[in-house]
Amino acid sequence: MKTSESITELTKALAQFQANVKQPEKDGTNPHFRSKYVTLDGTVKAICECAPNHGLSYTQMPISKENGIGVVTVIFHNSGQFIEFDPFILPLDKKTAQGVGSALTYAKRYSLSAAFGIVSDEDDDGNESSGNTNNKNQIASDKQLDLIKNLIIKTANSTGSTEERVHQSLKKHIKKDLEYYSPEDANKAIQLLNQYSKKGA
Repeated sequence: MKTSESITELTKALAQFQANVKQPEKDGTNPHFRSKYVTLDGTVKAICECAPNHGLSYTQMPISKENGIGVVTVIFHNSGQFIEFDPFILPLDKKTAQGVGSALTYAKRYSLSAAFGIVSDEDDDGNESSGNTNNKNQIASDKQLDLIKNLIIKTANSTGSTEERVHQSLKKHIKKDLEYYSPEDANKAIQLLNQYSKKGA
C-alpha cells in the first residue's frame, strides 16, 4: 500500500464517510445458488452519494499480469492526501473478452467495497467459513474463492505446472467451475490444493 506523506485528513474523512454512508441493497442475484450480493453499480452509487460530502473521491486502474487481471484502487481527499491500495489480482478462468470483463468487474467491486467499508456480500454468521451449513444451494464465500485462486497460483509454481492445468485437475474432482462452488466444494478444493502443493514442494 502507498500513501501520501500524511493521511490524517483522509482517514478522518473516511471515518465520517463510513459513519454516514447508506449501505446499498443487495441488488444482484446468483441464479444458480440464489445468493444475493451488491453489484458494482450499487457499490459505486452508494459511494458517490456520500463520498463527495466528505471530500473523498477515488479511481480504479485496471492492470494485467502473467497470473491474471485486476485493479488498483486509490482513494483521494481534497486536501491532496491519498491511499493507493495493493493490486487485487484474479486468475483468469477463461481467457476470453467475457472472462476478462467478468473478472475485472468482480475485482473492481471487491476492491472498492473493501477500501470504503461497503458490505457487498451476504453474512451467514460465519457458517461458511466453519463449514457449519446445511444449505447446499449456497455459494462459496469470497474469502474461500480468493484462497483457492491464490492456492492455484502457489500450486502451479511449486509443481512446475500452469494455473490452467491445476484448475482443470481441480475441475476433474469438483465437477464444476470455480464460480459455482458451494462452501463444501470450496473446502474440498482447498484440501486438494494443499495436498498438491506439498507433493510439489
